[in-house]
Amino acid sequence: MKSPALLLALSLLALFPLPAAHAQQTPAVPETAPVVAPSIAAPDTPAADADAQASAVAAPDTPADAASTTPAGTAPTQAELDYAALYGDQDYDPVADPTLPPPVQLPASYDPWEKYNRKVHRFNNAVDRRIARPLAKAYVKVVPRPVRLGVSNFFNNLGQPVSALNALLQGKPKAAAQALGRFALNTTLGVGGLFDPATDAHLPNHSEDFGQTLGVWGWKRSRYVELPLFGPRTVRDVFGLVGDAPLSPLRQVQPDQDRIFLQGLQLVDVRTQLFSVDRMREGAADDYALVRDAWLQRRRYQIYGDRQHKRDESLPPYLRDDQDNPTVPADAMPGIDAVP
Repeated sequence: MKSPALLLALSLLALFPLPAAHAQQTPAVPETAPVVAPSIAAPDTPAADADAQASAVAAPDTPADAASTTPAGTAPTQAELDYAALYGDQDYDPVADPTLPPPVQLPASYDPWEKYNRKVHRFNNAVDRRIARPLAKAYVKVVPRPVRLGVSNFFNNLGQPVSALNALLQGKPKAAAQALGRFALNTTLGVGGLFDPATDAHLPNHSEDFGQTLGVWGWKRSRYVELPLFGPRTVRDVFGLVGDAPLSPLRQVQPDQDRIFLQGLQLVDVRTQLFSVDRMREGAADDYALVRDAWLQRRRYQIYGDRQHKRDESLPPYLRDDQDNPTVPADAMPGIDAVP
């Protein structure tokens, strides 16, 4: 049993602890003092710096310097800084880039009769929608493809003599000889032109008419005109159409019923070859301008392209002569002057 003196000594030690110099444990930190991470406060760091670091740790969302005060997402990237150092602070516009080459400028369409031509274009579209296209679709549905190909070969072969004459008038004797060779070979071995052995013999198919001849002779600029039922033309090509018509073998066919039947069949055949062009016209904002500009561009190539581009295969398909993109031929004109 402990004496009263020992109990009194233990009570005094509890009330009055030993000084800090003689204590064996770290004194308790007051609750109001900020808690500093051990890794932040270096041993030699002054108290003021330690307080600043403690504040930064206590409030991690507070920016550390003025540069961090920029709102998130607005600071320029390194690529933007590099571009600004090279080209300045203006935004890059790829459409108006002065370092790009100038865009290709197509010749403007010479169309002073546009108001009249648009009316004819609407009429031609109505006729095509109600008569020509349904007939062509029925023809494709009923007639087998080999027969349709033979019909196309037949009418193409009939146009070779006129093409040969115009090639000769344009100063292209080689093309004229090739057209005559195609006509002779397809008429004999090709059974009247139903087959095309001339292509297998590597004889190119040239398409020359008197409108092209007038262009080669110097009639370079001619106003655009759209004819009822005959479609796109220029004034120069109207004269060419009249010049080619009397030379067409089809117009010499007798009796009239046979000639009219063959002309109608030819028109249906031409319309079937234009189905690919219909897909190009779908959704066009201005169908008239599309047809006019495409036709005039193709016509320029037919007149001058073989001299300037040497049959450039990089051109669009509708600009090349050997593609199925015909116009209404002179053969289809009414044969009122046919030989009796």
